[in-house]
This record gives sequence, C-alpha cells and structure tokens, in this order.
Amino acid sequence: MQIRPVASGDLVQIAAIYNEVIANSNAVYTEQPTTLEQRQQWMRAHAEQGYPILVAEEEGTVLGFACFSDFRPWAGYHRTVEGTIHLASGSRRQGLGTALLDQLVLAARACQKHVLVAGVDSGNQASLGFLRRYGFEQVGTLREVGYKFGHFLDLVFLQYFLTELEEKIAE
Repeated sequence: MQIRPVASGDLVQIAAIYNEVIANSNAVYTEQPTTLEQRQQWMRAHAEQGYPILVAEEEGTVLGFACFSDFRPWAGYHRTVEGTIHLASGSRRQGLGTALLDQLVLAARACQKHVLVAGVDSGNQASLGFLRRYGFEQVGTLREVGYKFGHFLDLVFLQYFLTELEEKIAE
C-alpha cells in the first residue's frame, strides 16, 4: 500500500468510495450521490488552492482518500483547515486511516496551517474514537444541524493543533 497524491484516473474510484459512504452512513450529510464531474471540480479546486488530495492505493485500487479544505472563507481563518478521510468499506480498521491522517497532518503543516478541524456525526463512534486516539480534542457539538434518512443529526467538532507551543508563542 502506498499513499500518494491524487491522479485524475483515481476519481472514478474515489466517487465510488464517497457514494458508498453517502448511501450507507451519516458520515456525509447528503443523500445525493456525487458525480465524476463534481469530483473533477473538487480536485481542481484543491489544486488551485495548493491543497493536497491524498490516496491510499494498492496495485491500482484506491482504498481511501484524504484532503483538507479551508474551514471558513474569511481571512481570519486562513490558518485553520477541515480534514476529511474516507475509506472503502473493505479497507476500514486496517491502519489506512492513520496512515492517511499522518500524511494529511504533514501536508497541513507544510501549508503553514495551525489547526486541523474535524466534523463527525455524533453516532459515528468509530471515527470519534479514532480521532481521539490520534490526539484530537472534542470541542463542541452542534445539535440537530444535519438531516439525513429522516432524522436530525448532531455534528461533533474536534480539533488538532498542528503547531507546537513554541511556534504559537513566536506568532
């Protein structure tokens, strides 16, 4: 297994992973499947910002992907990004999420980001536990802000500091 930057040829597999997540979980608050065109736009937008999309790949098969995006569009948030990791259903709980997150953290630091934020559905105990074990701190819950499969959903926010205390003081 290798982790590498996304290639346009990966987008069909990425869309399939994302659509499985949409159809079978509350990890993404939409019921509408993504299209190849939407994934192409997503890839272009990340490239224009200089933000990576990383894939975990083995023998030509994309097992998962990770990326980050601006947390909010205003200048005061320019050092904060929100991360996303999605794995193919057969590739979960095998260390791929950690491998992708390790590389995502390095990429965010290389982009001089300070905080990596994660928004996770409150019912997704596997993802919440994974992020807490990695070192993310739960900082809040927005109650009933999502709606999917006929139910209101709570969104838990977690954050991970990318810079050390000495770097914060120097800023």
